Amino acid sequence: MEPIDSCKHVPNLLSSFVDTFVDFSVTDGLFLPPNSNSQNHQNSPDPKNDENAPGDMRTHYPSPPGRLIAIGDLHGDLAKSKEAFRLANLIDASGNWTGGSTTVVQVGDVLDRGGDEIKILYFLERLRRQAEKTGGKVITMNGNHEIMNVRSDFRNVDKSGLKEFRVWAEWYRIGQVMKGICEGLESPKDVFKGIPFSFRGIDNENGNNEALIQELRARIAALRPNGPISARFLSRNVTVLVIGDSVFVHGGLLPKHVEYGLQRINEEVRDWINGLGGERAPGYCRGPDAVVWLRKFSKEKNCDCETLEHLLATIPGSKRMIMGHTIQKIGINGVCDNRAIRIDVGMSKGCGNGLPEVLEISENSGLRILTSNPLYQDKYKASSHSERKEGFGLLFPEQGPKQVEVKA
Repeated sequence: MEPIDSCKHVPNLLSSFVDTFVDFSVTDGLFLPPNSNSQNHQNSPDPKNDENAPGDMRTHYPSPPGRLIAIGDLHGDLAKSKEAFRLANLIDASGNWTGGSTTVVQVGDVLDRGGDEIKILYFLERLRRQAEKTGGKVITMNGNHEIMNVRSDFRNVDKSGLKEFRVWAEWYRIGQVMKGICEGLESPKDVFKGIPFSFRGIDNENGNNEALIQELRARIAALRPNGPISARFLSRNVTVLVIGDSVFVHGGLLPKHVEYGLQRINEEVRDWINGLGGERAPGYCRGPDAVVWLRKFSKEKNCDCETLEHLLATIPGSKRMIMGHTIQKIGINGVCDNRAIRIDVGMSKGCGNGLPEVLEISENSGLRILTSNPLYQDKYKASSHSERKEGFGLLFPEQGPKQVEVKA
């Protein structure tokens, strides 16, 4: 088909329309508001890259003026993700931001074990943009499953997740064709270039596994370094984060990671996801001692409190490390005098189907758990804590956390 020259004077407008059309189709009707960090989007020579560029990867933030909310692993379950946000009164019934100046940290593992992975990425991105307009923040992090998928390690992918990426690929191709018929737009690149048409261990001699192969190719294309989904969403993630006196990381930190440099870790992981750091993930993202894999402080028993205390002393002003990664069957909890806070409650249907809980930190009320678990309703009603707020939660006591029901 010959390009249409009548639209050569509005290439950026057309590109933006096509991107919005694809977004809407992939997410079953979700619109992303304009990105406040892309004021020059219309004049950018490459608007896609302008929108997605993460700019300076920030690792340290002061204590926020409002609440700080930490949310654990989501694993492809959009309904449970929204329920977690509603527990802290962060979204309304339509899923729009109502959190004002609240800062939210999601500690990673959006991917795998469920069929709403892309939809959650869009959901979090929409909230990030909406929160910026009211003085709030939504900060997303890399978990081990983000790193695995960028490496095309799909051992924990759910069948419904494969289907979601196949649907994404179909709409993405349509968008590329639409852009290709208009002069003035850069020729769409082939995101499937270099991806094989067959995979070891998958017999497709009779074509009976053709759909699976196309789903795998779509997922690789989307999530490999500098892929359309990895560059657009995952490159925004931090891998280590310090907000006030709280250190956030998916798995855990060791002294060698701090010595290497937290800012350096974030920048190198971002560059790797954007295709600038080689094929292999950085070494501190691989192996049992990796920042996204470590379980030294998140095991339900035998937390290494001495090492943790030494580690926190090397990060000025830090009092606690907040982690996901390891499912806590008893719910969100703190050990080592609350220096280690573990917030992965296995809420996803594909990873425990636990009841959502989130952690709230505020200057006035300290640490509190917001939960939908009805087992704690009576404890809440009987509590005599003068600091409690109706409908929110209870303070962490000196020995172990308490929880209350908050209906989402």
